[in-house]
Amino acid sequence: MLHYTANKKFAFLFLALMIAGVAGNAQKAKRVQPTWWFGESGAANFNTYRGTTQMLNSNLTVPAAFHKGDGIKPYASLLTEYRPNKVLGGMLNVAYDNRGGSYDSVMAPCNCGANLSTNLSYITIEPSIRVAPFSSAFYVFAGPTIAINITKAFTYLQDKQTDKRGDWSDIRKTVFSAQAGAGIDIPISARTSTTQWTLSPFASFQTNLGQAPRSVESWSLYTVRTGIALKFGTAKKVAPVKTIAEVAAAPVAEKEVQFSVRAPKVVPLNRKVKETFALLNSVFFNQGSTEVPSRYTALSSTQAVAFKEGLLQQDQPNNLNNGRSSRQLEVYHNILNILGDRLRSNPSSTIALSGASDKNPAEGKLMAENIKQYLVSTFGINPARISTEGRDKPLIPSEQPGATKELALLREGDRRVDIVSTSPELLIQVGGVSSPFLKPVQITAVQQDPLDSYVLFNTTGADELLKSWNVEVTDEQGNVQHYGPYTQDQAAVSGKTILGNNTQGNYKIAMLGETKSGHSIKKESSVSLVKMDDPKQEGLRYSILFDFDKSKSIASYEKFLTDIVTPLIPENGTVIIHGHTDNIGDEKYNNTLSSERAASAQKIIESALSKAGTTGVKFETIGFGEDAANAPFENNLPEERFYNRTVIIDIVPSK
Repeated sequence: MLHYTANKKFAFLFLALMIAGVAGNAQKAKRVQPTWWFGESGAANFNTYRGTTQMLNSNLTVPAAFHKGDGIKPYASLLTEYRPNKVLGGMLNVAYDNRGGSYDSVMAPCNCGANLSTNLSYITIEPSIRVAPFSSAFYVFAGPTIAINITKAFTYLQDKQTDKRGDWSDIRKTVFSAQAGAGIDIPISARTSTTQWTLSPFASFQTNLGQAPRSVESWSLYTVRTGIALKFGTAKKVAPVKTIAEVAAAPVAEKEVQFSVRAPKVVPLNRKVKETFALLNSVFFNQGSTEVPSRYTALSSTQAVAFKEGLLQQDQPNNLNNGRSSRQLEVYHNILNILGDRLRSNPSSTIALSGASDKNPAEGKLMAENIKQYLVSTFGINPARISTEGRDKPLIPSEQPGATKELALLREGDRRVDIVSTSPELLIQVGGVSSPFLKPVQITAVQQDPLDSYVLFNTTGADELLKSWNVEVTDEQGNVQHYGPYTQDQAAVSGKTILGNNTQGNYKIAMLGETKSGHSIKKESSVSLVKMDDPKQEGLRYSILFDFDKSKSIASYEKFLTDIVTPLIPENGTVIIHGHTDNIGDEKYNNTLSSERAASAQKIIESALSKAGTTGVKFETIGFGEDAANAPFENNLPEERFYNRTVIIDIVPSK
């Protein structure tokens, strides 16, 4: 009984969810709609018995009364539907309707088990009102039922007795009742075909109102029905109707791509930059190991005595080919030494280390304990100031429930120890008082190919209209440089790269694109570039980091941008804002996300500048998404991917 009831509920719930899901995606484009429909249906009746039954007919009254029962029996119908419009209509089913089943076993006075089953069936006539409330394929229906009895057999079984079979007495020849249900019409024929076919899953409920099969005793039954109908209808031939997508696409194909070039007046070769570099509050561990990875700088106790965070500020690595990551990763990979120095300098501060290892909290705790051991043994930190815990997942995990793509990279980012503290000496209030990031390090570095040295190519509409586009840069001697292909609206190339060994040059710029319909287009522009080497010019840089949390917006950093960044922007200065993401996820989504975050940062800063009365500030804002050529870091290590989830803000004084 429990098993049957569970199956009945599952069947009804499954069909209801399917109807709701398909209804939510109902077709919006026009389709030939016949007025009259015909067909047939098949279904399962989930019958439920209630009441009291003991006297089966004039010849047989059983020793123990039966009260509850159920059964699954077939239903089949011929149907007609009338649909004069998209909302109201009518339905008629003429059906074979079996309401048979078996009662729950009872115990006779002889202490013998007894069972009663019945084969009760009808020819039913079911007229209904049909309503499609959303003018879509989803519909509901309700109406009376007229049932004419055709079979009324029963079988009574009792232990140690001969089986008894017969017909019920006092069966009502005609039963009047009611039903209500819902369905969905799923087209299976061409949109413009004059004869339309649909498959229509449906579910209905036949109430026990009036459903007393007999004129004696109190036997009543109700039925939940689930099934599918095959319908067809014929309409007059109509001209093909374009879908919404086709109608929308037609004018788009006529749009013209707009191309423009924005180039700096002078191309700075390098610039001294003071950067406020945010520190990730995480240490990432290799798969299969609980030891702190060797890429994190480890000191001896003697070296730790002399270590000061400030020593990292002026060091300049020899390898600056990336222009950024070498310097910043060197600082980040000293995170445990920076943390040890800060704990040593602030004796009242405390930290909590939360280690996460997929499905292995004990391993996560061991990772945290190894970091604690390093801080205690190397920097002499009191172990009571450091608490540890192990978890399956970090508090803010990269891998989300149900994720199926790029799981290896997501899990690599989740195998880490997060450093948590409420001590203000260790934290910076970026993004609100609950910011998890450690207090940043101040770095002074020489930046090669600074952001304002880039030539920006703007191809408005490329993302929507073009398969791809390329850029040809031709100098006065006819030498051609090729860049691309690109698929987004914007691209950037270093002015230093274009100039090469030249100190200045005039260039013709050609954008060559291919439309999604296969046509070639060409747009032209020109630029003049001049190199500048001014070692005295100094800029400022700030960066905002984002957790793997798509819902987190730039607005949470408004106080930081307004109170810390904006006051440092001089009149007539330039603010360069670049948005980036890591290489996880959909490329198009990442481009949109980085652009939106960069544009939102500009909007907040512009508002703050206006309130402060600062004028003449120019903005250069672009979102690069996961573009590897412009990413601030590689994507090989989890910390690099975390640092690529960023908006970088450069403040350049007026020249």
